[in-house]
Amino acid sequence: MLKVGIIGGAGYTAGELIRLLLNHPKTNINFVYSTSNAGNKLYKVHQDLIGSTEIKFSSEINKNVDVLFLCLGHGNSKAFLEKNSFSNNTKIIDLSNDFRLTSDKNLEGKEFVYGLPELQKEAIKSAKYIANPGCFATALQLAILPLAANGLLKKDIHINAVTGATGAGTSLSATTHFTYRDNNFSHYKAFTHQHLGEINQTIHQLQSNYTDDVIFIPNRGNFSRGIFATVYTKYNGSVNDAKKIYKEFYKDAAFTFISDDEIHMKQVVNTNKCLLHLKKYDNKLLITSTIDNLLKGASGQAIQNLNLLFGFEETTGINLKANYF
Repeated sequence: MLKVGIIGGAGYTAGELIRLLLNHPKTNINFVYSTSNAGNKLYKVHQDLIGSTEIKFSSEINKNVDVLFLCLGHGNSKAFLEKNSFSNNTKIIDLSNDFRLTSDKNLEGKEFVYGLPELQKEAIKSAKYIANPGCFATALQLAILPLAANGLLKKDIHINAVTGATGAGTSLSATTHFTYRDNNFSHYKAFTHQHLGEINQTIHQLQSNYTDDVIFIPNRGNFSRGIFATVYTKYNGSVNDAKKIYKEFYKDAAFTFISDDEIHMKQVVNTNKCLLHLKKYDNKLLITSTIDNLLKGASGQAIQNLNLLFGFEETTGINLKANYF
């Protein structure tokens, strides 16, 4: 059984991570570190855990755990690791954006591997430090990877995607209050979203000669969780050609599937799946992608990476049923 530590235990991703780890057959939670909640039982914050655990938040850190999850705000993981050292045997999975870009992947001798299993499964297996991908970045890269891997991106990539309220985290702001979100829809960070860095990096890793733009409009939805994205770009082949390319690319993927029927978000909420659907309109290929932002977009993918790091079956602990109705 792996001894697991969690840093920053009060947020949405930490809550989902705790839920998954409690039900994972190969893990024991050693500590959940939270300075603001130290001494409180986990279920006082994560109320879905009532009856599941009596573990308390801790103000102490065990530096010899087998694996450490960092569930800190963006920019805080690097600062935390600069102040706290861990055993050379401790593997680290960071859920922030601190180490995702190649320019940021090294810290005091630690080299973080970008943890998108559909792209880097073998590199993840031999790594010690993982930079878990962003939620939008996961849904959008999975929509684009097969085209880039086959050198088929020729023109701009246009993306319109919507995420639920949990994508904004637990901190309140003017756009996260119920009165704003309810019966409402809005865009934010048009053309400038921080996940574009990851997306462009991966595209150029697979297709170095791509010089056009990734045009991304992120939106806020009036639901709690999930991401639904529509991606389109110029494509000269037939839709059947595209399906063959995608199915071949994802033939060994544990959680990414190509649907022959049009997809919707309820098919993936509460799972670690990504569903993709392809359709051709004139000279454009439309790729629809949907994931749960807290699972495949964060904590579920982090567990998927844990399984790869330690040689477990990739699906261990994360074969979850969708909340379909």
